[in-house]
Amino acid sequence: MTHIPWLSILVFLPLAGALLCLFVGHSAVFCRWLALATSWGVFTLTAGLFAAFRQGGAGWLLYEDHAWIARFGVRYTLGLDGISLLLVLLTGFLMLVAVLVSWRVVRHSGAFFALLLLMEAGILGVFLALDLVLFYLFWELMLIPMLFLIGIWGHERRVYAAVKFFLFTLAGSLLMLLAIIGVHLLHGAAGGTPSFALEALRGTPLPPHLEAWLYAAFLLAFALKVPLLPLHTWLPDAHTEAPTAGSVILAGLLLKTGVYGLIRFGFPLFPNAAAASLPWLALPALAGIFYAAWIAYAQSDAKRLVAYASVAHMGFVVLGLAAWNQTSLEGSILQMVNHGVTTGALFALVGMIDERAHTRRISDLGGLWGRVPRLSFFFLFFSLASLGLPGLNNFVGEILILIGAFQTRPWWGATAFAGVVFAAAYMLRLVQGVLWGPAQGKEFWPDLDLREAVVLTALALCVLWLGLYPAPFLLPLQAPVAELLGQLTPLAASGGAP
Repeated sequence: MTHIPWLSILVFLPLAGALLCLFVGHSAVFCRWLALATSWGVFTLTAGLFAAFRQGGAGWLLYEDHAWIARFGVRYTLGLDGISLLLVLLTGFLMLVAVLVSWRVVRHSGAFFALLLLMEAGILGVFLALDLVLFYLFWELMLIPMLFLIGIWGHERRVYAAVKFFLFTLAGSLLMLLAIIGVHLLHGAAGGTPSFALEALRGTPLPPHLEAWLYAAFLLAFALKVPLLPLHTWLPDAHTEAPTAGSVILAGLLLKTGVYGLIRFGFPLFPNAAAASLPWLALPALAGIFYAAWIAYAQSDAKRLVAYASVAHMGFVVLGLAAWNQTSLEGSILQMVNHGVTTGALFALVGMIDERAHTRRISDLGGLWGRVPRLSFFFLFFSLASLGLPGLNNFVGEILILIGAFQTRPWWGATAFAGVVFAAAYMLRLVQGVLWGPAQGKEFWPDLDLREAVVLTALALCVLWLGLYPAPFLLPLQAPVAELLGQLTPLAASGGAP
């Protein structure tokens, strides 16, 4: 299996599909089936990789390295370990979901599905790249299609949301680019050969003040994407105005790239600065859990409520990083997968409701259980998963993070536990208002069709699998998380903490 460039195939397959969609954009039917076939092929490959490497192991499970721009030390380097394995699998699955929930898109369908596939290639590249220049190129390839998806296929205030998304994205990208150039130059000044490779740059001796500034640039760039409070203001607008597929990808995948970037590049390249920052990361994480929950409870738009719920859930993920032990880190990475599945499903459901009711106002959506019982059942199921009901997926990730937080700082765990109660409050308010509130109007709404039922059933099975038997997803994480802990734990133990 290692003689075949599986990782390159994984990245370039959606790129090829995107180009074909652009060339035959006049045929909406052909484009949607081509996008479905491409995304199905990518998902099949990611599932095969997960099956082959489900036992995990130390080091890289797959690795590809080729010279690219030799003069500047830029290499085409891709690698897969247990951490990226789960996120690549999530990408393959959710992009397939995104294509299926976009089945009725007919306006500029060739460009629409091409952008989806371009974004898939970019996200996969972000999770696999081990050269900083290559990572940066994939990072931009991931973000630019989302800008157009929001700006062209979004809702009424799509231009405002797209411009805001662009400005925040530009700020993060420029910070990251400056930091990449800086660490490359300092590596050369320290006597190293020109390189942008992670393995070559790791261990570069850096003056403490410069390490702190470079790490701060990486941290801000990735925190914008998580997003951490108070850098979150672009997210609710982007979610509210994005088409359904855009919201599924944004919540399910793009937010995860920020945390992954910290784990893969930020912490290994700047271990001293990262270790000093870990305790302080808990403060915006905890603040985000409560602030986002409070704002979510006050929302009248169902989609905007789920968007703020994403901010709160990602606060738990970052808290797991701050706690910095085996339990909390495994919980954070697993919770990224859990959040992607659950919140992706909720955004898909809100989109299905909007197609029928032509509104997302909670007060206008009462009595859905009597009108569309199958859709309502799935809405209730995924809402319960989102609030962390035992037996469903979010509970497993949250309990691991809470245990790890209690081990590091008991007050972190106690505070975050209170945040779980707030999550139950806003999700139950949403469920009560949408499913059992006063019925508005008497017009007929069709229940789920076969395509929608298949998508939601697949997502529900994932929720149950992750909730009842998470061991296959935790096993690949053990070795890479232990290796990551070994790089920073002695430094983190000697640092101060809130």
